[in-house]
Amino acid sequence: MRMKIGFSTEETTKKATAAELPAAKAATAAPSVVRIYFPARGFACTYYNDKFDLRRGDIVYVDGKLEGLRGQVAEVSYNFRIRLSDYKRVIAKADTEVKGKFYAAGSHFMTFDAGALPYEKAAAWFLPPTAPDAEYVRGSGAGETFLLEEFPKKMNAQTVERGGAYYAENRVAYLELAGARGRAIVEGRKPYEVEFTYQNGEIGGLLCTCYEVSACKHEAAALLQLRELLQIIEKQYAAQFEQSGYFAAVRKSTLFEYAVDTREDGSITLG
Repeated sequence: MRMKIGFSTEETTKKATAAELPAAKAATAAPSVVRIYFPARGFACTYYNDKFDLRRGDIVYVDGKLEGLRGQVAEVSYNFRIRLSDYKRVIAKADTEVKGKFYAAGSHFMTFDAGALPYEKAAAWFLPPTAPDAEYVRGSGAGETFLLEEFPKKMNAQTVERGGAYYAENRVAYLELAGARGRAIVEGRKPYEVEFTYQNGEIGGLLCTCYEVSACKHEAAALLQLRELLQIIEKQYAAQFEQSGYFAAVRKSTLFEYAVDTREDGSITLG
């Protein structure tokens, strides 16, 4: 039996993603003091907020010692008197508004609508906003291409084994294939971004943001997840993929935690 899940909401105002929120943006929300829980550390801290309309469950990032760690709003208070110099601030809020049709795909939900959950939006659920002064470089080498089905032969056995464990533990939180360009987010000690191209059954341009020089377990996990999703598409959703040339898949638990559990209005359709 095929199952799809659709999201809709009465609210039509577009929310900005973390990447779209400039540091100098004027305050648009009532000042508040918020308690934020950091899953990676297992504790909560209190911050001052004067930029965002925050609700319980929202994904946020802060400045100070915990800068770069993903946090979730646990409590919001508008009644307070504080000395501002004693508090760090909320600096970004991720956009968790999701609209579109999603299909069950094993451990993930899959959409063929490029506007439902694009990579840039999903990335903000896991990764902090880029600092304005951050400097990046990347190599321009062509690199080797290989058939997806044969990728285990292109990595050492230990890397494939460790990547297989990550895949089995459902650590590939998100994967998108837009035309030939693929991107994934794999959770290790922290979330890592994996990039690749996929065309005519071949993988190329395989990169990861971890510190490994050669192929890594995050890449192996992403390719295993890609292979599973393509098999599901071939069996169940070939027509949808052929029509759009696009798919994105998000871990079921992630979609419910961030895009469903935090909703206070709207509707969900299962079929």
